[in-house]
Amino acid sequence: MTLSSTLRDAAFRWIADDPDPATKAELQQVVANAMGGVPGAVEDLADRMNGTLTFGTAGLRGPVRAGPNGMNRAVVVQTTAGVAEWLRHKGHASGTIIVGRDARHGSADFATAAAEVLTAAGFTVLTMPGPLPTPITAFLVRALGAAAGIQITASHNPPADNGYKVYTGVDEPAGSQIVPPDDRLIEAAIRDVPAARSVPLSAGALPVSDAQVDWYVTHVASLARGTSRDLRVVLTPMHGVGGSTALAALRRAGFADVTLVPSQAAPDPEFPTVDFPNPEEPGAADLLLSLASSSDADLAIALDPDADRCALAARFPDGWRMLRGDETGALLGAQVLSTLDRAAHPDPLAASTIVSSSLLGLVALAHGARHTETLTGFKWLVRAGSGLVFAYEEALGLCVDPSSVSDKDGISAAVLACDLAASLKAAGRSLPDALDDLAVAHGVHLTEQVSLRFTDVSAIAPLVAALRKSPPASLGGVEVTQDNPAPDIIRLRADGLRVVIRPSGTEPKVKAYLEVVEPVASPEALESARTKATERMASLRTEVATLLEA
Repeated sequence: MTLSSTLRDAAFRWIADDPDPATKAELQQVVANAMGGVPGAVEDLADRMNGTLTFGTAGLRGPVRAGPNGMNRAVVVQTTAGVAEWLRHKGHASGTIIVGRDARHGSADFATAAAEVLTAAGFTVLTMPGPLPTPITAFLVRALGAAAGIQITASHNPPADNGYKVYTGVDEPAGSQIVPPDDRLIEAAIRDVPAARSVPLSAGALPVSDAQVDWYVTHVASLARGTSRDLRVVLTPMHGVGGSTALAALRRAGFADVTLVPSQAAPDPEFPTVDFPNPEEPGAADLLLSLASSSDADLAIALDPDADRCALAARFPDGWRMLRGDETGALLGAQVLSTLDRAAHPDPLAASTIVSSSLLGLVALAHGARHTETLTGFKWLVRAGSGLVFAYEEALGLCVDPSSVSDKDGISAAVLACDLAASLKAAGRSLPDALDDLAVAHGVHLTEQVSLRFTDVSAIAPLVAALRKSPPASLGGVEVTQDNPAPDIIRLRADGLRVVIRPSGTEPKVKAYLEVVEPVASPEALESARTKATERMASLRTEVATLLEA
């Protein structure tokens, strides 16, 4: 690949307008390498200059690097100016905006840049006193009646990435992620922003007080509904920012025996002990499971780096293992619904996504509650309907207190999980016992995911379109019917079987979510039902993988 004058000149223009000397010098070096014939340098430059990061409902995510197609101070300045214009468009030219951040590379500088743009635009800006969990930002947007919240985070992305997330305070529910068309309105506003060096900046942001952060901790601690507190817990924040907040909340709730995985306790943007800082990834929780076993723990908890997701692990007869997101969702959903104040919530609603297990619907029905499914993402879950008391998605997102945090929250989920585990322990039981109870009452609900990664992203849409046009007539030996909840989603269903196929929203993948349901005639028949469900799932997994690869 040769360096074109068009690409070179675009890079020079970006360099001239970049207000950050470090990224200015970085891109200058990339251009020099490209002009000097360094292998791969032209491709690197072309990728950096290949448009701008797309602003979606989850905000921005991308590698920390110079150029418009990266996370850097110039991009954050222009993005924030677009957010300010979007708020003015919605009739909010002033008001309070909360700015939080995690501990990733660039987060402190990006948070400062966002605060300076918003202050210059006439908003009162409150910045977090340090790297703190994302749910605190969502909580304070709602609790303080702020116009918006901005969180600098890339959640559980690889170490090289960072991101920019927006919470709305001017739409219901307050403190929730934005939904269309606001993402498109913000992106359009960003396109009209002048060069980053021309965007006004002003100091003067105020700090979020320790008392305001403590407000969140106290509230989350109050969510524990039971009276038992005898529980040994091990927890990993996975090199993220949730460790100290989780410890504070759990101890204030009365759970004193909590130990952090030592090598993963402090924030570290390199995430040195894991390949990917995501509790769902194979091997990511190995240190947690090892500590749980060696310390004779009752419960193990893994938070993702910005602490908005929560994974649980428990001791089964054959050893410790991580619970699937659907297992945790069913357990905590049952816990919320069974301990709910029905005077305060006379018509409760539980929500899950179209790719999550169908078990929560049966749990809700058993507790006299309504249940609904939404498209994937918490932006939809928290808007599921009136009376919402619980929501979850299979990817470890849990909302156990939607009246205070209108998003997934790993800290509050951890408190509720400890509450459940302690109550079970006091009765001589465990989380695996509770899962057995759900299976006996509602059938074995086994879920798995099959993914196909693409090097050519343009091939994803034709594959989904072809499957949508010509779906299989049968799966797992039974006839299936097609029921598509969205244009890019395929749902195939039969009695005791469901497959949902969709493009990933964050990765170059097509994902298939599989569920098989096997009735359980009696407690004695549980193990045979599980065996049959496992056999059916193995066959279905092979069939769907072949379907995706065809």
